[in-house]
Formats: sequence, C-alpha cells, structure tokens
Amino acid sequence: MNVPSSTYRIQVRPGFDLLDSASLIPYLERLGVGAVYTSPLLAAAPGSTHGYDVVDPTRASPELGGEEGRQRLVAAVRKAGLGLVVDLVPNHMSVAVPRVNPWWWDVLTHGRESRYASYFDIDFARGPILLPVLGDEGALEIRDGVLAYFEHEFPIAPGTEGGTPDEVHERQHYRLVHWKRGNAELTYRRFFDVTSLAAVRVEDPAVFEATHAEVLRWAAAGELDGLRIDHPDGLADPGAYFRLLRSRTDGWLVVEKILAAGESLPASWPVDGTTGYDALREVCGVFVDPAGEPVLTALAATPDFHVEETRSRRLITERSLVAEMRRIAALVPGTPVDAVAELMIAFPVYRSYLPEGLAHWQAAVDRARAVRPDLADALSTLDRAVRKDPRGELATRIQQTSGMVVAKGDEDTAFYRFPRLTALNEVGGAPDRFGVSPAEFHAGAATRDAGWPAGMTTLSTHDTKRSDDVRARIAVLAELAPEFATAVRRWSARRPLPEPTIELLAWQTLVGAWPVTPERLAAYLDKAAKEAKLRTSWVDHDEEFERAVHGWPAEVLGDDELAADVAAFVERVRPPGWSNALGQKLLQLAGPGVPDVYQGSELWDLSLVDPDNRRPVDYARRTELLTRLEEGLLPEVDDTGAAKLHVVRTTLRLRRERPGLFTGYRPLTADGPAADHALAFARTGVVAVATRLPVSLERTGWQDTILALPPGTWTDHLTRRRVAEPVPLAELLDRYPVALLVREEP
Repeated sequence: MNVPSSTYRIQVRPGFDLLDSASLIPYLERLGVGAVYTSPLLAAAPGSTHGYDVVDPTRASPELGGEEGRQRLVAAVRKAGLGLVVDLVPNHMSVAVPRVNPWWWDVLTHGRESRYASYFDIDFARGPILLPVLGDEGALEIRDGVLAYFEHEFPIAPGTEGGTPDEVHERQHYRLVHWKRGNAELTYRRFFDVTSLAAVRVEDPAVFEATHAEVLRWAAAGELDGLRIDHPDGLADPGAYFRLLRSRTDGWLVVEKILAAGESLPASWPVDGTTGYDALREVCGVFVDPAGEPVLTALAATPDFHVEETRSRRLITERSLVAEMRRIAALVPGTPVDAVAELMIAFPVYRSYLPEGLAHWQAAVDRARAVRPDLADALSTLDRAVRKDPRGELATRIQQTSGMVVAKGDEDTAFYRFPRLTALNEVGGAPDRFGVSPAEFHAGAATRDAGWPAGMTTLSTHDTKRSDDVRARIAVLAELAPEFATAVRRWSARRPLPEPTIELLAWQTLVGAWPVTPERLAAYLDKAAKEAKLRTSWVDHDEEFERAVHGWPAEVLGDDELAADVAAFVERVRPPGWSNALGQKLLQLAGPGVPDVYQGSELWDLSLVDPDNRRPVDYARRTELLTRLEEGLLPEVDDTGAAKLHVVRTTLRLRRERPGLFTGYRPLTADGPAADHALAFARTGVVAVATRLPVSLERTGWQDTILALPPGTWTDHLTRRRVAEPVPLAELLDRYPVALLVREEP
C-alpha cells in the first residue's frame, strides 16, 4: 500500500467532467499534490452534481465521460506520477428516477420475486413498497406501457395490464402515495430522511460483489490507489464490511466516520483512518479565544447546547424518521415507539458497533432511563434483547438508525439553532466546547501520529457548513466579542429578521463570507432557516417568513449606510482572519495524517454550505499565481490569496519530495510574555509555527518572546531565511504569521 503524501479533492460533475479533471493534473503536480481524490465516479442519477446518488455501480458515469474519460484521467495521473483515490458509496442508491436504476426497476416490476429483491432493505411483510411521490394535484395515467404521474414513471408488472390507471396501480408491487407520508410510513430503509436514496444490503456477499465489482476491477488493474468510503455508519456491520473490502484491495482506505470529541475509531477496523473531521475540530478550534464565550453566549440568548441538541433529535424522531422508529419497535412486540426514540436521542456518539462500543450503548440506555423513567421497563427490554444478540436485527437496526438521528438532529438542526459562534458548528464539531486549548490540540495530534498516521485530515469538504477561511474569520469574533455584540445590536435594529436565531446566524455569515452577493447569501439563509426548523422547514413551509429571509440580503446590501458599517467591521476582522486561515492551514498540512486540500481552497475561499461550496473554481487564476510563485515571488498577505497558495505549495511539495521530514510529533513551547500566541510543533525534520489570537497580539506585540528549536540548522522555507536558535518570534513572524522551518541536511 502506498499512502499518499497528500490529496486534492475534485468534485467531478457535468460541466467539469473526467476530461476536465485530467486537464487539471499538470497544475496539481506543480502544486505538490500526492494523489488526486475524486467524488464518486459510478453512473449516477441524471444531472447529478455530486455523484452520491448512484444508479448503476457496474460502470463509470456516462455523464462524466464514461470509461473512456476515466481511462484518460488515469493516464494523466500516472504520467504525472500521482496517485488516484476515489469516493465510494456502499450504503445506498438513487431511486428518484426508477427507470435509470435497473435493479430498482426490476424490484418494482416483480416485487419479492425479483432477483434484486434482497439487494435493498425492504420490509416486504408490510405489503407493497410505499413510494411517496404524489402531490396534491394530477392523476395517474398509463403512458407508453408504464404507469405515470407527471414526469415520474413506474413499471407495470406482467399480466397486470388492463383497466383504468388506478385499477392497474392497485395490482402492482408498489403503492404511490402522497409525498408527506414517506417519513412516517416508508417500507424501505433510506439514507437519513431522503426517500429517493434507498439503502443497499452490502452485508449480503452477493450484493457486495454486485456493487463493488467495477471499482475493485479498477483497483486490480492498478488504476486506483485508494478509496474513501462514504457513510459507514449506515451499514449493518461496518467492521465486517471493511474486513471484506480489505481482503479485496490493499490500497489506502479512509472512512467518513464522524467521531465525537474524545471518541476513537474502532480498533478492529482494518482501515487507515477517518476522512479528517476530527482533525478539523481541533485545528480550527485552537484559534478560538475562550475569553469571548460569556459575551457571545449572552448575545445568542439560546439554551444550553445540549438542551437544543435534545430538542432537535426529538424533533427528528417525531417528524422525519417516524417510519424507522416504528420498524424497530415492531421487532419487540409491545415496545412503545417512544422508548425507541428516547434511546436514539440519548446516544453520546453517532452509533455503537456492538459488541464493540458497549460503553456508548450503556450510556444511551442509562440516559434514556433517567430522562424517561416511565419507559424504564421498555428500555430494559430493549437492552436485554440487544445484549442477548448484539449482531441480530434489533441491534443492527438500532445502531444504523441512531447515527441518522444524531446526524440529522445535530448537524442539520441544532447546529443551525445555536449561533453562539458558528465557526464551531461544523461536521464533527462540538459547539458546546468554546474552542480547543493548545494542550488538547497537541494531545490530538500526538494521538493521530501514534495511532492513525495515514488517516486523512481536512479543513474543508463538499459537506462542511462553511469553508475553512470563513471559519477562520468568524473565529476572530471571539476576540472582538464586545465590539461584535454592539455592532449586531445596531445592525439588527436597522434591518431585523423575524427570528432572532436565524438573524444572528445571518450576521455572522455576512461577516464571514463578505463580500457575498445577495443571491448567494439568500440561498444559504433559505437552507439554514429550513434546516433549523424553527419557523419553516423543507416539509412545512411558512411562506411569509421565507420571503422575509429571502429578501433580507438584498435589503441589507442595498442599504448603503448599513452596508458601509458592515464593510468597516469586516475590514477590522479581515487581517486577523487571514492570520487564522494561514495558521490552521499550515498546522493541517504539516501535522500528522494525510492532508487533503478541497478544490479551490489553495486560495482564499469564502464558500458556504453546499451547493455554494461546489461552484466552479477559477483554475486559470490559480495557475497564474502558481507560476509567479515558481518564479520566486514572496507574496504579501493580501486579498489575492497568494500567501495561502504559497503555504500550500511549499508544504505539499516538501511532503511529497521529502516525506521522511514529516514523521513523529513533539509540541514546542515558546517562552516570553506572548508565549500563548504561538502554537508550534516539531516533526522529524520540520517545525511548524502559527500565530494564535492575533487581535490581542496586536496590542502587545511579540516583545522578547522566543522559541527554542531542536538541534540543527534551520531555514524557513516560506521566507527562505536561515533561522538562529533560539529564534525571536518577532523576527521569525515579521513577514508571515506562520513559519515552516526545515532542518538543513549536513
């Protein structure tokens, strides 16, 4: 197995397909990338912009260029001497357009008798497959030999033709029902609450072979160096799945497992690590000033995060995942659905993996009993049944579903309801913890180096709520908490929103993403308001409120006096935001693990949640700046972002050319009056230094603070200056807020 020195994530999509990706390889090689890392490449739903909605896992996506395009990408990657890593989705397939998914079409046609009936997790005992697609208008019709409802088409089973469309419908192996019935009555397992993504039973060896044969063919042919596995928590037995996958490929293997703070990846999994959200929390959190917590907590005026978290999870069990609660309860006759829901709500992590993770299971049972003593008997019954058969259907479904409740309740609800400091409200984040101390940061990095040195680290992904540069700027608000609170009250008095939580979220987003167009901000706030589910949602709309939210960005940015006030505040936070952004990027790139760079984020990237973070990237601009760096430019820290590109290029090229420098991990501590503003660590042959809390540092300066270095002769590869030892930080960090020191070879 070859572990890449780094990865660069490309969102392959219509408009930037496999041929476009192949044309990008020379730029990525010059940047210093170790491996190209793509979004899923298998055939997906028509028009898919992300690839996670696979309809045919037996071929490369024709819309992305098909097999020919894939081969062109492989050839370009190999010519450049780089690796290739591909995202793989084993948990589910798209059934939004049944005709393009041959397996699903066959199941709808033949029901239980379909050769693919066991491929999907369908509860056939409850009768015909429920398909929640109908609206309030329109009627069924028979069109070209299929049953149709507007653009939706469904197969007609042999021998069931004849009669009215409604009569034909009643003879099918499925039932078309109103779309709102899906959350409560669905008869197949799905991806979270997305009824158009049906879960696949990869625990069945035949299903594993059918869904993985093509990608494993690529690996066997030497055309693939690694896999990123999407959403393993949805699988029946993730550990068994990884063991089977590992037996079929020896490539680099990282998994999108979201770890809670303090949680470890199961030791029995034969994988190289996570996709890096745990590192993201630590790297970004260490740039947050804990002194800002009281003022920002008062400004938000929201309940304790865990109160909001519990409310949000309960909302998910009562509205979005009712069908899942009922299916589990039915496995133990007489069990109240409330008992199942309370158990889901109580999980301290996304899920357990019994018999591993028994402590997490016990914690959930104990907490549920404490919250609902009236359900103690039912919870004890569930507990006994699960412990008796930890690999049985009851235990499996509970564990698959708890991750759904936690993810939808926390990431997609509570994180939008708790706007104290939104830089902390990230996938894998812990908003209840106001940042990360240097000691916690170093402990996490040392653990990563010792236990998962080949795991991925990341700062931005296609799934993050906001880019690392937006988070870096918002983190500055913790240092300017009183000023920001005063400004928000002034701005809100002039242009309020009718919901205070969304209002504070909106102001932080405006500051973090400035300059942002009204259209981008409106799209973000519309999604945020619906995810928060306070006044509106994806299912139950408050159109008056939605109009107010949609119109707010244009009103604010069209108010010249207010816009000028916001712009002036942004100018106050922009330079320290750049300092934070460079600091967190260097710590990620030079630290333990395999660092990933999300497409375009080698320059300043002020993107918000998807689809905003999947916009086209201006690679011509990046190539131009890269050429200037190669010609010797030492860029200023300014709005061009060239300084970030300089940090990325310098570190990635060192990692690829001299990987032996980046082993081991030792925290370094500065000495002097501004010591707390320096975060530094040594590896075998490099030292990384970053500036923390730059606003308060502006008031005092480094003064005579120094950093002692390990023995050797050191050169800062960012400034190209030799460094004396011990080094005064005022000299080391006079040009950039970061330094990458390399020990010169004797």
